Amino acid sequence: MSNLNIDSIKERTFDAIVIGSGISGGWAAKELTEKGLKTLVLERGRDVKHVVDYPTTNMYPYEFEHRGEVPLATQEAAPIVNRCYAFREDAMHFFVKDNEHPYIQKKPFDWIRGYQVGGKSLLWARQTQRWSDYDFEGPARDGFAVDWPIRYKDIAPWYSYVEKFAGISGNKDRLNELPDGDFLPGYPLNAVEDYFKGVLKTKYPNRHVISARCAHLSKPNPIHIEQGRVQCQNRVLCQRGCPFGGYFSSNSSTLPWAEKTGNLTLRPFSVAHSIIYDEQKGKAIGVKIIDTNTKEEIDYFARIIFVNAAALNTNLILLNSKSNRFPNGLGNDAGVLGKYVAFHNYSARISAEYDGLKEFKTTGRNPAGGGYIPRFRNVLKQETDFLRGYAAGFSAHRGFDNDVSKVGESLKNGLLNPVLGPWRVGSHMMAETLPKEESYVSLADNEKDAWGIPLLNISIDYDDNDAKMKADYIEQLTEMFTVAGFKNIQANTAGQAPGLDIHEMGGARMGNDPKTSILNKWNQLHHCSNVFVTDGACMTSTSTQNPSLTYMAFAARSVDYAINEMKKNNL
Repeated sequence: MSNLNIDSIKERTFDAIVIGSGISGGWAAKELTEKGLKTLVLERGRDVKHVVDYPTTNMYPYEFEHRGEVPLATQEAAPIVNRCYAFREDAMHFFVKDNEHPYIQKKPFDWIRGYQVGGKSLLWARQTQRWSDYDFEGPARDGFAVDWPIRYKDIAPWYSYVEKFAGISGNKDRLNELPDGDFLPGYPLNAVEDYFKGVLKTKYPNRHVISARCAHLSKPNPIHIEQGRVQCQNRVLCQRGCPFGGYFSSNSSTLPWAEKTGNLTLRPFSVAHSIIYDEQKGKAIGVKIIDTNTKEEIDYFARIIFVNAAALNTNLILLNSKSNRFPNGLGNDAGVLGKYVAFHNYSARISAEYDGLKEFKTTGRNPAGGGYIPRFRNVLKQETDFLRGYAAGFSAHRGFDNDVSKVGESLKNGLLNPVLGPWRVGSHMMAETLPKEESYVSLADNEKDAWGIPLLNISIDYDDNDAKMKADYIEQLTEMFTVAGFKNIQANTAGQAPGLDIHEMGGARMGNDPKTSILNKWNQLHHCSNVFVTDGACMTSTSTQNPSLTYMAFAARSVDYAINEMKKNNL
């Protein structure tokens, strides 16, 4: 019997364990396996294999029972995920069911989750921008939160590394506030987007419209063909899963690449309960999981552990990883684990119409989504009554209008004979929020989920800084739209709860001082050196850029460091 037990432990022992198979977990798995480590990837959801498990990817609109709409009963049963833009009939199978995965909202928070192999990398909006030193230096400059332990020069080579493999389209825009990357050809702006770019260049020299940078193969390189991916077909059906691998996801790129090494073991249906800490060895030795289906408790063991369960779940796992040494959560000597959580504020939009350039119309689809306006507030100096700043999307389109004002044969003729309408333009705010101690997640005292794991309390909200920033966005974009000659300008500030931006960050932040942070400059726990966190939980501040590219770069950089430390027997 003892020999059988030893054999069982051997079968459950690996060189490395990665918790989570989304964007950052997929990158950790690729890097670890490629460097020769036998790696176990734990995913709490079901398996989703590239192409095979995209059931709606090639369906025509008429093949959907509800023509793409979500039935009312389904909407009512899923009030949180139903607010997400991608929760439609063609992709709702990639979202969690609200009632099966409860959490506690001390303040309104829309926690959008996708529990399956690949996570939300199947669903993300694919926008990818680098950070600059203005972003990494933000906390040090204004004294809010703690200083980042790295600067742009530390991460720049790793941005290049992941961009070349993932495939990022964009242009060399030569903007200090938004560093250029190793790009595939960028997608062109249309006539009105390019017109607005010219207006800003003339009237506002420090404000720019650029082609949005996105993780699409506009022109694949050999490394992408080797992955089995081909050119983006511009279908803009990405949330269904792309059979061409035209956009980057764990399923189409990093996980298959890791599997080819022969070093990957992927275990879906595995809810990470906690990280096992050995008091005598003074390090983590493995991960306790609950089998999703059988509810069986199983321990897996490894020399190093990467936690990439997505920001809030990573916080939950670390908080639930209690021991005599760490009674308040793994590595939580400073008492800051779960605190200083922040997000992006997407709660304002503005739209308008333009009567010019009538000789043009839009045809085809742009997977990049149009233009991007990099942050222009408080970049070089503090110039407003709020801290940090915001970026913005900008897009224009021209479609056909139908005259539906009549009845009978006149109505039929109006429907059958659409006419080109005006150009319609729109923008949405992408604003940085400040990480504050009162913005936190914690474990519920008594309430647990179906797998016996404490529910997560979420207490996160907007503040006065956010209100001032939103007002400035509306004011500045209204002014810029007016200068451009746009008409019928309409601002929408109805708002949305935090979380719907799907960019929650922090809770296990990086920092130089173990007394005020959880992770060091290598994304390594200060007080448990063989555990690394390279997803959104590690973020010290949020900046304005979409964060996924930074997570990828952190994951690749941290694995490289961990491998070198293992070779030195430091881990």
